[in-house]
Amino acid sequence: MKNLKFPIWFYGLTAMLFWGLSFIWTTILLRYYQPVTIIFLRLVISSCFLFLIIRLFSKHEHIHKKDIGLFLLSAFFNPFLYFLGENNGLRFTTPAVTSVIIATIPVFSPVVAYVYFREKISFIQIAGILICFLGIIIMLINKQYLLIIDPRGIYFLGGAVLSALFYSVLLKKLTYRYTPLTIISLQNLIGVIFFLPLFLIFNVRGFISVPLNPEILSSLFLLAILASSVSYIFYTIVLESVGISKTNVYTNLIPVFTAIFSYLIISELFTVGKIAGILIVLAGVFISERKAQ
Repeated sequence: MKNLKFPIWFYGLTAMLFWGLSFIWTTILLRYYQPVTIIFLRLVISSCFLFLIIRLFSKHEHIHKKDIGLFLLSAFFNPFLYFLGENNGLRFTTPAVTSVIIATIPVFSPVVAYVYFREKISFIQIAGILICFLGIIIMLINKQYLLIIDPRGIYFLGGAVLSALFYSVLLKKLTYRYTPLTIISLQNLIGVIFFLPLFLIFNVRGFISVPLNPEILSSLFLLAILASSVSYIFYTIVLESVGISKTNVYTNLIPVFTAIFSYLIISELFTVGKIAGILIVLAGVFISERKAQ
């Protein structure tokens, strides 16, 4: 991977672009399949691709027995619980709303860091959290102060955010001993195993009954190869080169890309309230990260 010679900003922008588009590709696939089917197929294709990358370009790492439980638990939170929350959330919301709520994960990370690692939370980080809450509320209600989004979507996305936060604690432990590529590929493979029973019991008949078409195949492979594989590889390159705080600046662009392309590709409507809410959330995310820069 290190032989790829492009500017760091290219890797950062490309990864965020693919992740921003992933919400739109998933929304398209939800027209045909249930969330479990989409996640299962996505992880199968991504796992095959990532293990091929390891086989061709990376050294295979031995997994210690003492870490197997940690890998299983981390994969339970992400991809299993996280993708269940994200994909089901997309069923009841829109790509832009989903991407903005998911983008708040780094904002709430200091809370988890305080609980598990006793890292101090600064006033700026608290302010960022409150601003994000304000932006989300503005984005989700109308002038009559009523929800314009199905509450089920918010519950599922809230679950996805919580899963990602717990996952971050476990991931931090794994990164001390393994490369990101090894971690991601193994977690995706474990995710396939977790989702296989659900797919076979509840979704396999629905999957077989839907004829494949170019829209399904293109969205599925773009989601698996670009969003679940290439983006993680590019993100790792940026992380190794510029560190966590500067890499987080790139993640702020995910909702921007999602908003632009959801309008262009699936004609998502944007009200003044939704636009204002998105901008306020992004401001909260940016403010919360100022301490780390």
